This record gives sequence, structure tokens and C-alpha cells, in this order.
Amino acid sequence: MKPEDFSLRCTTLWSFRERGDWATHSGRYRGNWSPYVPRNLILRYSKEREWVLDQFVGSGTTLVEAKLLNRNAIGIDVNEKALQISKSNLNFQIDSNSKIFTKLGNATNLSFIKSESIDLICTHPPYANIIRYSKNVEEDLSLLCYKDFLVRLNKVAEEAFRILKAGKYCSFMIGDIRRKGVYYPLGMEALRVFRDKEFELKEIIIKEQHNCRSTEKWRDKNNNFLLIAHEYIFVFKKPL
Repeated sequence: MKPEDFSLRCTTLWSFRERGDWATHSGRYRGNWSPYVPRNLILRYSKEREWVLDQFVGSGTTLVEAKLLNRNAIGIDVNEKALQISKSNLNFQIDSNSKIFTKLGNATNLSFIKSESIDLICTHPPYANIIRYSKNVEEDLSLLCYKDFLVRLNKVAEEAFRILKAGKYCSFMIGDIRRKGVYYPLGMEALRVFRDKEFELKEIIIKEQHNCRSTEKWRDKNNNFLLIAHEYIFVFKKPL
């Protein structure tokens, strides 16, 4: 169970016209990332049997790739429904010795994970409240406005730095948003948050967006602004 046309990306511009449907991957869970992204990150920044963490696990895309690539992995989410979907997507047989766990938890408080125990963080947080993944889960960052989201992201970065081994990598994908014609540079703000926590910046990757559900709607109404068609993938390193 692997993509037929996969090649490891070697530039800072990534574009995947097909989102990827091998194994149990699909686009049914709104806002989940293409499996090509975690596959590239896991292969480049980790080794077999190392520990990968996704603290915004959603439908489990990262965990599925970790299982396929023989990495141990932990997936965390505040949303029980998301965890149920993740567990369902992980329900396939493959010749692998990897250990895969899911846990209900909060990315701002990972006290159940030992300091300096994770080899790679590979995650896709919400873009503030552009998509709300729950209605009343207090810890859900997707319910927060732009400013409050960035405040809470500081704690996410602190916990990420604590649990990551020295010399290892933290990667995540995030995009900018637009509200009532005003552009909010969420990507660059998130970059600043993690750099302020002593992470070293390894890479800035630009990912081209394809097949966005809202493109057709806004194309017809677009009179005075450009449609956002890119996301950022940031890769940070914890200093030795």
C-alpha cells in the first residue's frame, strides 16, 4: 500500500495535483492534508522505528503514513470523533513492527509525554477558526479567533520544544486566511511563535493548493482580491 508515482521532493516548492488515495487515505475529512506531505516529511526527517508525534491528528493521515513507513507514532486530538475516525483508518494489515497509539489530549499540555522523547513532530494544526472541528470542546483551537489562536499556539510550541529530542525536527503545515477582504498572515505569525521558542529554522516550503472546495464559489465573486493558493510547511530543528 503505497503511491505508485511517489518521489521524494528535493526543492522548497511542493505541488501534488492528486491528493493521494492509497491505503485508507481519502479527502472525506474536511481540511485534512494530502498524505504526500507527511510521507515526504517522515522519510526525510526520521528513521524506521523512531517516534513520530501528530498532536492535531484529525483523521489520522500522519499515523497511517507512519504505519506504512514502519515508524512508531502517537496521535493526539481534543476531538473524540476525530480519534474514532483515526482508529478506523488505521485498521488495516501490513507487515510492520510499528507501534501506533491514539490519545484524547490537548496539544498545549502534553504532560503524559516525557521530555526529549520524540524524534519527529509532523502535524497540521487548524488555521484558527476557518474550519471549526467541534462545537463546544473548550480546548479546541479551531474555535479560537485569530489573536487567541496565536496566544494558545505559544503553549503548543513550548510543549513541542520540551518533548522533542535535541537535534531532531518539528514540522507543520499552516496557511494564511482572509476575513472580509483583510489578509491575515497566519503562516508568518506561526513561524515567529516557534522561532521565539528557540527552534532553529531548517526549511520554509511552499505547497501549492489544488482542488480547494471554495475556489469555484469565490472565483465568481472575486472582484478585488487574489485567491489564496498556497500553504507553508515549516521545518524546525531543536538545537543540540
